[in-house]
Amino acid sequence: MPPPTDPRTQDRMRRALRHALSALTATADLDAEVWGWRGRTLSRAVRTEQRHPAWLRLAAAPTGGTDHVFWHGNRASRELPAAIPRPRLRRVHDWARDGWNYRAELFDRAQTATVHSAPALANDPTLPNDWWGDLRESLTTLACIQTRRRTITQPTIDWLLRTYIDPSIPTAVTHWTTAHGDLRWPNLCGPPLEILDWEGWGLAPMGYDIAMLHSFSLLTPTTAARIRAEFADLFSSRTGRQAELITIAELLHLAAQGDHAELVPPLRNRAAELVH
Repeated sequence: MPPPTDPRTQDRMRRALRHALSALTATADLDAEVWGWRGRTLSRAVRTEQRHPAWLRLAAAPTGGTDHVFWHGNRASRELPAAIPRPRLRRVHDWARDGWNYRAELFDRAQTATVHSAPALANDPTLPNDWWGDLRESLTTLACIQTRRRTITQPTIDWLLRTYIDPSIPTAVTHWTTAHGDLRWPNLCGPPLEILDWEGWGLAPMGYDIAMLHSFSLLTPTTAARIRAEFADLFSSRTGRQAELITIAELLHLAAQGDHAELVPPLRNRAAELVH
């Protein structure tokens, strides 16, 4: 994502990143900065004191405004099964300054690059059958994990569906499973498969993750069709259709705030297909 438009936010986050590098005894590589949504995170490829390749992720939240689900997600993900491929979180450093809380997380570096740098897929990737199989197996394993964390709540779903899909649409979710919570292309590496950014994992409607990935793939019909084929049991079910409508509503809400405007036409077209 591009840097935040406010230069003060850029300066504040870069100062914080320098502090994190010093505190974790790491050195930035020459790779470019990687900004998160609206400057809330800033990440870089780094080297540890032993010169091992690593990844440093810096998150910031106003003092008193920390979302505990998202703030603690990466640390809590340590309890997930090792069978779900993801970089290992090695160290965490917290501090506060000038009305902001900061968390620096030092991960092992992913083995391969992300599939796509932007959330909305612009070109069809070449991904082997094994990669898709590993993704399905990982999501199946994750779905069985017991947790009290919540990626999304029923009241939020009620509001999203009634606001962006249909005021009279049924909104009650009957099947909740554990999800990654932000399954977008920049959070998927490979092959081999690795899944990044576990800050928002928790309970979500069954099928939420793959429905989100499909919604972010609507600009590439070939890949969208591949997702529907690989997860045909989900997309043909009532729970799967509901999960899709929920993710569509979420992205339409983000678009109303200025994000992912290019997805609006295919999202609306897909929603019309599902509702009718």
